[in-house]
Amino acid sequence: MAKAVPPRSAIPKKYRWNAERLFPSPKTWETELTAILEAIPKVESLKGTLGASPAALADGLSLVEDLAARMYRALVYAGFSYSVDTADQKAAAMNDRAQGAFGRVSASISFVDPELIGIGRETLGSWAARETRLSRYRHYFHNLFRKQAHVRSPEVEELIGMLSDPFSGPSNTHSMLTNADMRFPPARGSRGTRIPVSQGTLPAILEERDRRARNSAWKSYTGMHVEYRNTLAAALTGSIKQNVFKARARRFDSTLEAALFQDNVPVQVFHNAIDVFRTRIPLWHRYFEVRRRALRLGTLRHSDMWAPLAKTRDTVSYERAVHIICRGLSPMGKDYVATVRSGCLKERWVDVLPSKGKREGAFSWGAFGTLPYVMMSFTGDVTSLSVLAHELGHSMHSLLTWKSQPFVYSPYSTFIAEVASNVHQALVRAFLLRPEAKRDLKIAVLEEAMANFFRYLFLMPTLARFELETHQRVERGEPLTAETMTDAMVELLKEGYGKAVHVERDREGVLWAAFPHLFEDYYAFQYETGIAGAQAIAKRILRGEERAVEKYIRFLSSGSSDYPIDALRIAGVDLARPEPVEEAFAVMEGYIDLLESLVL
Repeated sequence: MAKAVPPRSAIPKKYRWNAERLFPSPKTWETELTAILEAIPKVESLKGTLGASPAALADGLSLVEDLAARMYRALVYAGFSYSVDTADQKAAAMNDRAQGAFGRVSASISFVDPELIGIGRETLGSWAARETRLSRYRHYFHNLFRKQAHVRSPEVEELIGMLSDPFSGPSNTHSMLTNADMRFPPARGSRGTRIPVSQGTLPAILEERDRRARNSAWKSYTGMHVEYRNTLAAALTGSIKQNVFKARARRFDSTLEAALFQDNVPVQVFHNAIDVFRTRIPLWHRYFEVRRRALRLGTLRHSDMWAPLAKTRDTVSYERAVHIICRGLSPMGKDYVATVRSGCLKERWVDVLPSKGKREGAFSWGAFGTLPYVMMSFTGDVTSLSVLAHELGHSMHSLLTWKSQPFVYSPYSTFIAEVASNVHQALVRAFLLRPEAKRDLKIAVLEEAMANFFRYLFLMPTLARFELETHQRVERGEPLTAETMTDAMVELLKEGYGKAVHVERDREGVLWAAFPHLFEDYYAFQYETGIAGAQAIAKRILRGEERAVEKYIRFLSSGSSDYPIDALRIAGVDLARPEPVEEAFAVMEGYIDLLESLVL
């Protein structure tokens, strides 16, 4: 049963992220933030001077990038400090100040793109050919003029930049409410035992054999979201209205077009992913029936989706998990594996263990010039092992990009963000599912795989459909409330779950309130396309195709130096077509076949 969650102070240093590598102390961070704000006037003084000469432009862009890079590093320190302990008021204040400073920096550099457009495409092209320092910006310039119709005047761009701070309000409200303020009642096990429920412990409880504990924990978790559903709905509605405002301010026809335009992704890619999901819903119905029969239940509930099917469950230490992951990643080569091992065991990339106030879930985060940090709550099971492998995939993607690209191309698109993480998981699963593996281990690995596919190829497409519907309602001027959001979610879940799963309106209908992903416009569907690209790449690597690893490393190193769909083509995958998504469902079908043969 789940253990009590320790306070942050009880976590050994070796299991905490290497904050001091970024800034030796909060005081040092404070000094840097002050220096960043003091540097803003110097950058603002460049306004109107970038077109003076190629050298002036190169010098100006260098100053702008230096300020932005410093701001991102300060933001990572403050944001990560808050994420690992949302109840720490000093960290919360630091994060708030960083968000405000980020808004000021964004506003101060907002003149750059309009000024570049004013210089003109032909002039910039000739300057990039003459001035070596400008040659790196060729793709950036191309992308800028692609977006020219949606870049507004310097005054409007400055205003939009200033909005980044106040527009963080809805997301921050959701995070503070769900991570810091909500106090979940203890769950009850079948023997009456009290089980602490938190964002960090819920996943482990849902994987317990005790169905009463699972249902009780789920009711505790969703009950708090139901209790605060009106506040949560107001926060999400505010975020959606912001997306509508930004889309209209930049003269897009819809929020979907605005969100995908930034990465040059056609809206049809979104619709392809959703259409394939809808046609493959019967495969999900089959899986739910296999799970129901294996658990010997009359009807499944959402809280049964992670219940164990294997008779025994091994536990693994964090150090052992790192070793297993490195074995699974061996097809990537010795240098790649050595980097992962050192990052986990020596450089302390990972904030490992659950603790009070720690933000829910897991993520990899960093910026140009930082380590590729990982936040998670490792609990010693196969799922935690896989989550760690997943986040390390993100981290390696970031690290290789930062090593290979200049700052301007250091952030890679969210559209391809979920590829590397799922490649890691696919490679590690292949290692764990080797023929000589024990039956229960295979079942546990397949359970983890299906849990991951359930997230990527069921929950996220369902959220994407919900996201499209709610955005379209606001675009039409229709109101959104907690009740209408819940009704929309219930309708989608009933279609997806079919007859094998019972959907309770208030409990499952409030799922929209439990996913911070909905505060990142049209991000959810990219989980589906990401896992599709990953399965195709992993298949090539595992088959030992010539140059498959080399091509994949080139993709990981490309950052945003190319459009995301074109970058993925380097690795041999075309997500502009529906076939990769179909292939991902085919991989899932193979997992279901094997699972069915083992449990029924």
